[in-house]
Amino acid sequence: MLVSRFHPMNPTPTDGYSITLRLGLANKPGVLGLVTSTIGAVGGSIGAIDIVEAGFDQLVRDITIAAGNDQHAQTLVDAVKGLPGVTFMQMSDRVFLLHIGGKIEVKSKIPIQTRADLSRAYTPGVARVCMAIHKDPSKVFNLTIKRNTIAVVTDGTAVLGLGDIGPAAAMPVMEGKAMLFKEFADINAFPICLDTKNVDEIVATVKAIAPGFGGINLEDISAPRCFEVERRLREVLDIPVFHDDQHGTAVVVLAAAINALRVVGKTLAEARVVVSGAGAAGTACAKMLATAGVKTIIGCDVHGVIHKDRTEHGIQWWIDETNPGNERGKLGDVINGADLFLGVSAGGVLTSAMVQCMARDPIVFALANPTPEITPEEAAPYAKVIATGRSDYPNQINNVLCFPGIFRGALDCRASTINEEMKLAAAHAIAAIITNSELHADYIIPSVFNRRVAPAVAAAVEEAAHRTGVARRERSNLNG
Repeated sequence: MLVSRFHPMNPTPTDGYSITLRLGLANKPGVLGLVTSTIGAVGGSIGAIDIVEAGFDQLVRDITIAAGNDQHAQTLVDAVKGLPGVTFMQMSDRVFLLHIGGKIEVKSKIPIQTRADLSRAYTPGVARVCMAIHKDPSKVFNLTIKRNTIAVVTDGTAVLGLGDIGPAAAMPVMEGKAMLFKEFADINAFPICLDTKNVDEIVATVKAIAPGFGGINLEDISAPRCFEVERRLREVLDIPVFHDDQHGTAVVVLAAAINALRVVGKTLAEARVVVSGAGAAGTACAKMLATAGVKTIIGCDVHGVIHKDRTEHGIQWWIDETNPGNERGKLGDVINGADLFLGVSAGGVLTSAMVQCMARDPIVFALANPTPEITPEEAAPYAKVIATGRSDYPNQINNVLCFPGIFRGALDCRASTINEEMKLAAAHAIAAIITNSELHADYIIPSVFNRRVAPAVAAAVEEAAHRTGVARRERSNLNG
């Protein structure tokens, strides 16, 4: 009998739905125990219990609880409200509290405390620095924030799994991205949320603000416009332009695939890969896998298998470069014998019966969020290696493993672009973090909190940039 290494949790408590309940508890034995047992009975996970106020008849306590979703949080509130000896005072959503006033700020690197400080940092001293840059524009990298600053640019049309919610609603995500750049690679990043969906306007705006930035990270721009925006910006700018939803995902997927295939004793060249989802992320992942050596890739979209007689717009690369046997049908018709399933599509499209039809020791990357193409619980009896995009299962495919290090390496060598060789180097660097002794079916990709990842990726990217001639800073001056 096969025993799943995953255990169903419905709903799974997470800090993404963390609440604090302020309760007045009658000051007598058993009341707190009743509250905590009730919370546990309805699936809440208690994180902390703090006394706010102590009185003769009542104790006011804050109880922090991780819930599974908004509905679950309300269920917890309702359950506690009905308990004897308990007075419900308020519920605070800790996620919303964290976002009050935004999550990032601008700070000065030097104090301005005297007239001399002001004279050097601002007028009249700053004029000499301005003229130095005017005479030699390359000095802007040494003498301004440009050398270590990224613009995180979006139009808010493809935010997380939320879709087209607009630039204002996209701001919290872009702020979070900026935090990750700073935390993992010490890069300054700022959210630029554009109130336009027009490709010409997006390109013109980013081009106009580019002098103040060392790189452009495109984020959450819907397909197919994202392809055109990136292509045109790469043509007109001399700084790196990187669409993370495409290339960041592709880099981490390749790293995970390298190690997953190591686990099952197979190679990239011999792997049969079936991809569900031919959008921005799916196309980038397939291209990177092909560049890395995978010879058999078959793509599926909402219309079925992509073959040479398909004529829809936007799938020409798939028609030209994949499905060498010109197979047809639906996902279930081509999954037979697949070594790796890569899902970047929608929840529930892969069944356990399909996994059973895959090759020996199948690998399943079900990356749709929040509901994967197949749950790990369903896939586990048949799949050897399982990865998702979620943090509550092993092997999370998370872009934070790559984009901080990629930009760190690109900025350090003042790369003019981020090319395929740099992305491949990043993927291999991520994969190499896990040693042979550490490699396991449930550990094919490093933790996002592994502090060795970003420096390793940066070093590999910088080396690839020099090797391919896109670095503009001499190695001997890397600390200058």
